[in-house]
Amino acid sequence: MLVRAVDQVNKAAVEMCGITKRFQVSGRGLRRRPPVEKLALDHVSLEVATGEITGVLGANGSGKSTLIRVLATLLTPDEGKASVFGYDVVRQAAAVRRHINRVSVEAAFFKEMSPWENILYAARLYGSGGAGTRTRVEAVLDRLELPRETLDRPMKQLSRGQQQKVAIARSFLTSPSLLLMDEPTTGLDPRSRREVQDLVNVVRAERAATVLLSTHDLAEAEALCDRVVILDEGRVLAEGTPQDLCREYATDGQPATLEDVFLRVSGKRLEEDVEEEEAGS
Repeated sequence: MLVRAVDQVNKAAVEMCGITKRFQVSGRGLRRRPPVEKLALDHVSLEVATGEITGVLGANGSGKSTLIRVLATLLTPDEGKASVFGYDVVRQAAAVRRHINRVSVEAAFFKEMSPWENILYAARLYGSGGAGTRTRVEAVLDRLELPRETLDRPMKQLSRGQQQKVAIARSFLTSPSLLLMDEPTTGLDPRSRREVQDLVNVVRAERAATVLLSTHDLAEAEALCDRVVILDEGRVLAEGTPQDLCREYATDGQPATLEDVFLRVSGKRLEEDVEEEEAGS
């Protein structure tokens, strides 16, 4: 039986209080060096209202993916508490998983199986997958302009962009109460990116789903999000609606852009930081 977001109307979709996560990172250099500690999340506190699309803005390495993985019960925080619709992500992980689905930039599939087989497997895990599922799958993939003949080909034969569309379709069809999207449009062309963004709005409007979207695409955040959280080096630097943040950080009576806001709160440009991270990876 699917658990819908509407059943959770009186609870915040996400509550995080003082969440901290550290990793041991191997030392770099020609000589072997002892591991060093990386603080991925630094006492992060935030709340996501039910039914909203909330964006987490930050460059690669800012802590966005770690935050998503904590809420998806894939990582255990070192400090603090987090809950999804009132269920603790550590003590009640099984209950949390019944309410969520996650789309990441590196989607996991059974690569020898077809998109249809992967989607049907996921649908059955969530208690659906009965009559009419194939029709609904085809309808979603049509909206994402993924050719129908790819539906029965092995996943390994699809391009990265095509696989990402399948991952997005899979997450939508399981009707999650909370959709966790970690850089969902990475690898997609501009037209496909817009199609995904339109579909996110449809899911929120038609299914009362809550969406937490991590991205370094400021235009995407401005187009989709009711609220945004700016994250840098594991710390929340600012949060609010895009309009409120742009007014708050206006100068000389001129409203700021989200790019201006990020520059003023972090001291750097998001695009430049992304390029530096990617060059060093």
